[in-house]
Amino acid sequence: MRSTWRTPGGSSNWLRNFGGVNIRDIALVCLADALVGASFGAISVAAGLPLWLPVVMSLVVFAGSSQFIFVGILAAGGNPVAAVASALLANTRLVPLGFSIGEVFQNLSPIKRLLGTHLITDEAVAFSVSEKDEVSRRTAFWLCGIGLFVTWNIGVVIGTLGGGAITDTAALGLDAAFPAILLGLIMPALRDKATRTAALLGAGVALVASMFLPSGLPVLLALIAVVPAMLSTAPVAPKESA
Repeated sequence: MRSTWRTPGGSSNWLRNFGGVNIRDIALVCLADALVGASFGAISVAAGLPLWLPVVMSLVVFAGSSQFIFVGILAAGGNPVAAVASALLANTRLVPLGFSIGEVFQNLSPIKRLLGTHLITDEAVAFSVSEKDEVSRRTAFWLCGIGLFVTWNIGVVIGTLGGGAITDTAALGLDAAFPAILLGLIMPALRDKATRTAALLGAGVALVASMFLPSGLPVLLALIAVVPAMLSTAPVAPKESA
């Protein structure tokens, strides 16, 4: 019986039956996402926002960090315009992420591309770029993106209806779930020296910047670390012989 589970193509591979994508890992991320979504819904209601606002925001915006920033500023008595501006600023980090998975959107209709851009998240991109071939990367992106969209919105509805039952993700350790998962996903890529250097430099820049800049800006500033990595890996033109 043990040999059955170890045989390639056997029943142990049912967790990797969508283009070679690990469904179990995606499911775990979606579960964590649902719990954080429930927290967001509960926090929004506790802050005095109408029940429909977090639900509609999650469907239209679908950006967890930006949504938390928006609600946090409003809950602290901030200006709605400032809340929207801060949320948009934090969400601009998704622009370079979108470029990194450009091949996922090749040969798609405009409607599918629009849907795909709405599903771009840190987790979906991380799963996509960790795959080795184009088919697996595309499958990972759509599975993770759609899975996160569904579970996040279900969590938000549950949290909104549940009121203030869950008010602090840090108390349950959920605030560390996504960083830990993403770190695990990028670990294999750190074997490459240029990638490892860029990651360390970016982490250092973000750490220092977080002491002086508001939330969202340190991550954007950390993208500076990509420049030396690109320059170090750029092909050198051969010299012409005299």
